[in-house]
Amino acid sequence: MLKLNGAWRFHPPATLDHLVVNEFSSLIGKIAAQGNVQDVLEHFKYYFATAAGTTSSRSSDASWAETDLYRHMRSAAENAPLFIAAFYDASETLRTRNPGFYMPNASMINALLSKHGVEFEIRPPDLVSRDSHAVPIPVPEQPLSLDQQAQNVIEQSLRQSEQLLSEGRVRQAVQEILWLLETVSTAFRGLESDEGTVQGKYFNKIVGDLRRHHKGTTLEHVLTWVTTLHGYLSSPTGGGIRHGADLLKSGIATQPNDARLFCNLIRSYVSFLIVEHERLTKNP
Repeated sequence: MLKLNGAWRFHPPATLDHLVVNEFSSLIGKIAAQGNVQDVLEHFKYYFATAAGTTSSRSSDASWAETDLYRHMRSAAENAPLFIAAFYDASETLRTRNPGFYMPNASMINALLSKHGVEFEIRPPDLVSRDSHAVPIPVPEQPLSLDQQAQNVIEQSLRQSEQLLSEGRVRQAVQEILWLLETVSTAFRGLESDEGTVQGKYFNKIVGDLRRHHKGTTLEHVLTWVTTLHGYLSSPTGGGIRHGADLLKSGIATQPNDARLFCNLIRSYVSFLIVEHERLTKNP
């Protein structure tokens, strides 16, 4: 994964115009022509959706995948470094999975950026600014929020889950993102409210305390849904993801459509919990 100044994620230093987006879109089209077109478009779509701060779901066909990808690329272009990192990371992952593909390397990408006067350059494993006169973004003195501290962990887990889905390893994909949900929940441990302190080391205890402390709120209802999904996926007679499946139960295999649903639901819950953590820690 390309490394970049963490502050750029939250304070975009530059945007990309539509001409740059169009050239990268053309590159993706040439890459896609080397294999299953829709699968390649879906692969890039996931990376650009993540860069834009949203999620993606599989399109109905290749034509719609191209349209949806371009929409995510335009959104991601509001933050030039994240756009560049999304293209590079997606390309490198695809190169690893498909050794026979010819992929743009850092030099080709840098030449494209330079052609359009984009003041960023890839120097693996880093993305740097070529503008030596740029005023550095000040580092905040206050402690980083949860989403800043855990951004790399979260992104890596989400990308790993998406890659596993694209490879047809659906059970492992759901396992990965279920692990992420449990990991994010631990950030609430020790959080105080008028109703008491969130205690416990494990998911069920932490979530149970949060629900009791925030009755009648959206957070309580979301945690109820989260608990239900977590319980289903954990149970041997349910999803059989966490504690193994019941071999006597028919139809135990997780289907791709089910796995995609589970992953998308958990992604939305993780995003919600991150925002709620920041709200609660700022307004205890």
